[in-house]
Amino acid sequence: MNADRGATTDISRSSTANTAAAWLWVDHLRGGGTTPWAAWLAAARDADDPRRGDRLLPGAQQLELVRRLNEAGRPAAALVERVLVASAPGRGRQDLELLGAVEPLAFGPPPIDPATLSADDLVRVAVGLIAEDVVGAGDPPREPVKARRWRTRYRIAGDRWLADAMRTELVAQGRPPGGRGAVAAVVGTDLATMVAHDWLASCFSDGGADWTDYCAGMRRRDRLPRRVDLAATAGRWAPELGGPDQVRVVLDPARVAKVVGVRRLVVLPDVAADAAELARRTAGALGILVTPPRRTELMRTVLRPRLAGVPGPRPVVPPEHREWLEEQARLVQRGIRAGGYPVVGDLDALRPRWPDLPAHGLAADDRQPDRVLSLALSLLLDPATGGGVDP
Repeated sequence: MNADRGATTDISRSSTANTAAAWLWVDHLRGGGTTPWAAWLAAARDADDPRRGDRLLPGAQQLELVRRLNEAGRPAAALVERVLVASAPGRGRQDLELLGAVEPLAFGPPPIDPATLSADDLVRVAVGLIAEDVVGAGDPPREPVKARRWRTRYRIAGDRWLADAMRTELVAQGRPPGGRGAVAAVVGTDLATMVAHDWLASCFSDGGADWTDYCAGMRRRDRLPRRVDLAATAGRWAPELGGPDQVRVVLDPARVAKVVGVRRLVVLPDVAADAAELARRTAGALGILVTPPRRTELMRTVLRPRLAGVPGPRPVVPPEHREWLEEQARLVQRGIRAGGYPVVGDLDALRPRWPDLPAHGLAADDRQPDRVLSLALSLLLDPATGGGVDP
């Protein structure tokens, strides 16, 4: 059926005839078709199908997601069937029926034209499937590690996006943290980047709030995230390790390696804001399938590598919070000086680097949901996970 994309839905016919057209549309989508529902229904004047009395049609979100996948690539048949029976986890509209294909029920949401669904509605279905793929991938292979007998005793704290990755790398090298006489490396960088890092770490662990709400909540509480406040972090470690001389505030992440006694450590690169938002939403869906510790492990070892190379801007603190953050940077600097902690690097490196950032924040970017959906589609279509068909 070559119907005009802008045609309107014909709901004047009986719902039986429209349901027959709906089943034929499902077949059209299964075959890789991309005709929107309204255009299809307008052209289906004499549709007939033995399944026309079956009310268990796939939901509008699922059908529209299949159509979008067909537009974006060549989804494998198995992926199409997974989408058609998928649910939409999390808060939001539940599965919706096709407008014109069935009689509206007395209770519940009314049927809908799939073309009117938002990108967020479709992402809700997509992240449930991505979460299943993440669980199915399992853990990457690991070589057995033997702890080195002679090594520098260390602790790593501070910026959790950087510090957690460095600690994981050191453990993989046979250098676990702790031990008598350990020196704590409190790692950080400029405060704007550390705030973004803290949000990124949440996205790849428990999900948490979106970037806009995260920044607003921080400002409303009038305090920095716990591990972003390097002065407070150093203050927690100093008594445990024997005094401020056992703490190093490292404001150049590339110099952490020397403090902990190794030649080099990889500084975990940032992730684009769109990729982080998709990870955040996937974490919510993944939390339904596995325990919280397992979720964090899978998010970091399976999903993060898949999103690491996604292009796009990094999270940027909105302008309305920048003056407050600059004042917080000055307070952290004073706390580090007052504590007498040795500093590796320049203490002025804590000041937010606004000249390096866009003049606007990402909070008002109303195009992000569409980009996140596009990214979700590309993950689902990735041949490495069996979702796409090679041309």
